[in-house]
Amino acid sequence: MVNQAFTVDLNKPLVFQVGHLGEAYEEWVHQPIVSKETPRFFASDIMEFFTRTAWWAIPLIWLPVVCWFVCTSAKIGLSPYELAATVVGGLFIWTLLEYSLHRFLFHIKTKGYWANTLHYLIHGCHHKHPMDGLRLVFPPAATLILLVPFWNLIKYLAPASYAPAIFGGGLLGYVMYDCTHYYLHHGKPLKGVSHDLKRYHMNHHFRIQNKGFGITSTFWDWVFGTLPPQSYKKS
Repeated sequence: MVNQAFTVDLNKPLVFQVGHLGEAYEEWVHQPIVSKETPRFFASDIMEFFTRTAWWAIPLIWLPVVCWFVCTSAKIGLSPYELAATVVGGLFIWTLLEYSLHRFLFHIKTKGYWANTLHYLIHGCHHKHPMDGLRLVFPPAATLILLVPFWNLIKYLAPASYAPAIFGGGLLGYVMYDCTHYYLHHGKPLKGVSHDLKRYHMNHHFRIQNKGFGITSTFWDWVFGTLPPQSYKKS
């Protein structure tokens, strides 16, 4: 049921409130609160801990895993050329996954209580609090859970010698994505590619949320016709 009169109390844990917004959730979540303060999600300190991650934890935890998978393919017998090409292939696959997840999952429209609640946890919180530095990267525990089916899928589809390097390249792409995403929100590039990407991503947050789904690249937005209009890109 839709409850248009419900008001979220920002001074209380948020996660189990947002579901009550019903159809009003979509409008509410895209009215950002620009503050570097980290809002509380849960009353439980343990659950709250697992929603907060410093950006540097991502490369610290996952780059050694990337190296292990790439070295596994090298030990099996891939040549340096084959290894490099396979890792780049994994990176390329990640860019499409990055775009697809952002466009089709993170920006799915919801209105039911549990759908709103889950969406807020996955991505809605980031649009509501875009400068929250402890919820800009994906929590490692959640990443680990998601990596298991992805690894099994790659093992099933790819030859045994190539699968670890493909997976390692994809995981490297994820690390680059999370670090880039954090930098686009909190860094201050003055010119060049990073400046253009920051402006591109800030337009997605504050002006035209249904366009510009790429984070590390605009390539797939170009391919699938979701580039923002020229007026937005130049402003």
